[in-house]
Formats: sequence, structure tokens, C-alpha cells
Amino acid sequence: MSAPILGKSYDRPASLDAPRSPRAKSNSNFEKYAWLFMRLSGLLLIILVLGHMFIMLMIDGGVNRLNFAFVAGRWSSPFWQFWDLSMLWLAQLHGGNGLRTIIDDYSRKDSTRFWLKTILVVSMILIVSVGTYVIFTFDPNITG
Repeated sequence: MSAPILGKSYDRPASLDAPRSPRAKSNSNFEKYAWLFMRLSGLLLIILVLGHMFIMLMIDGGVNRLNFAFVAGRWSSPFWQFWDLSMLWLAQLHGGNGLRTIIDDYSRKDSTRFWLKTILVVSMILIVSVGTYVIFTFDPNITG
């Protein structure tokens, strides 16, 4: 006995189920650009994070030198502000894009997909805003 044929034999193998959340095809290339962004941002994040970990953990005494004064000295330089800001933005956008893909793959109802993506976007904006605010307004001369 053979497996049931779902369509023409050249369409797809009979063992594959229909997609979980079928949607109409769009004419935009958003998914292609999102896919490219994930690959490029992943490579850049590897460089940024490994550089960050090497500098923080290996050079000049390692974790024993990490304190408020070290962070204050580091964030007084625009180079390190840009480095940490790039890590923050890329990690948030990379992770958010990945979670957006998971939401698209596993949510069955359009309303569920909408609300999950809304919560995702709001949380991403909040985290990026607070992180950017902290990096640019950090005051090393706090008196208490």
C-alpha cells in the first residue's frame, strides 16, 4: 500500500504536512532581507562579543579590575560607547528578528501573532531606549 498523494507527485513529498500557519504570499523581499540581516549581524556580533569578553576578562588583570571606575573610564571614550551601543542594538535586533520568526512559525491565529509581535516590538523599543539612554547619559561623577 502506498502513501496518499496530496497533490501532484512533483509538488511535494506525501510525507510533508501542510504548513502550520499558511498565509498568502507577499510581493516584498522582507524575509530575504531579514534572513541576510540575521547572518551578517550574527557575524558582527561574534566579533563584538568575543572582543568584549577578551578585553574584559583576559587583558590587564581580568575581572579583578572591573568596577565602577573602570566602566566610567571606558564609557568616557566615544569608541567604547559606540562599541557597547553596537552590541546592544545588534543583539536586540538579532534576537527580536529570531523571535519574530518563531512567532510566525508557531502561532496559529492571526490575532495571537499580532499581539505577540506587538509585545515583542514594545519590549525591544523599551530595552534599546533604556540601554541607549544609560550609555549616553552615564555620569562617572556621582556624588552620594
